[in-house]
Amino acid sequence: MGLQLDDRWIWDFWFAVDGPDVHVFYLQAPRSLGDPDLRHHRATVGHAVSRDLRSWRVLPDALTAGPAGEFDDLATWTGCVVRDGDRWQMFYTGVSRAEEGRVQRVGRASSADLVHWERHGMVLEADPRWYELLHPGVREQAWRDPWVFRDESTGLFHMLLTARVPHGPVDGRGVVGHATSTDLLTWEARPPLSEPGDFYHLEVPQLVSVGDAWQVLFCATAGDQSAARTARGVPAVGGTHFLRAETPTGPYTLDEGPFLVGDDVASRYAGRILRHGGADHFFAWENIGPDGAFVGALADPLPVVPTDDGGLAVLSPAAAR
Repeated sequence: MGLQLDDRWIWDFWFAVDGPDVHVFYLQAPRSLGDPDLRHHRATVGHAVSRDLRSWRVLPDALTAGPAGEFDDLATWTGCVVRDGDRWQMFYTGVSRAEEGRVQRVGRASSADLVHWERHGMVLEADPRWYELLHPGVREQAWRDPWVFRDESTGLFHMLLTARVPHGPVDGRGVVGHATSTDLLTWEARPPLSEPGDFYHLEVPQLVSVGDAWQVLFCATAGDQSAARTARGVPAVGGTHFLRAETPTGPYTLDEGPFLVGDDVASRYAGRILRHGGADHFFAWENIGPDGAFVGALADPLPVVPTDDGGLAVLSPAAAR
């Protein structure tokens, strides 16, 4: 197991590479809660570092819940880290006590060393022109898991998000949300970069380029598959899959093949691809173990390779040896 803590569960994670050091930031909550379903409202952002992608040294926590009355005073959720000159910017999801954690917004924090982080407050929330807000028919206002990249052709920064549109069957409104910025400080919501119809939500998006093509990873459980997708005869599985893109800014279209990594119970979830040491590595967190119990740990990486048709393939542990 790549990173498993005795006293805490680990789930969604993201990386920052600083020279030879690979930093991983991850959601964590105390195992003393007993029930892993309770972990979300106790989530904080943990931090560890490695040079071989397998042995991790735990560092001080990066973020905990914000001050009372702030948008993130209940919990801090999934995000990303980008280099900004001689500093680092972290964009993360925050939920508040006032809304019982049901409304998600994006915040920003910055650091000079990836260890000490200064909060700068909320930077973005869902725009009702294009995105669903909280209403009685849904459990939450989805606007989370920011992934930020710079379009080298324009210099514009783009943010991908887990989001939902306000129209169509409720079980198929999941899209890749979109926002842009010229300076990483001020953000403006834009229309989604994918079409709805197949999933309740597409969680933890990540833009990658493996081979000569662009792909956007996302994750979903078997229960997130829409009735329309099931009616097309597509088996419902959970795990990590991807959308295809001709350019970094889309539009993104769902790959119609089997999930990149998936099974009935989403035993490995929220996959990320990290390019390091001249190779692409697939990481996921261990969700459900062989005994059916929740695990909550970061798995060791597996090689990921491009396919001839511009898709992706993750090699099995046996093939990786």
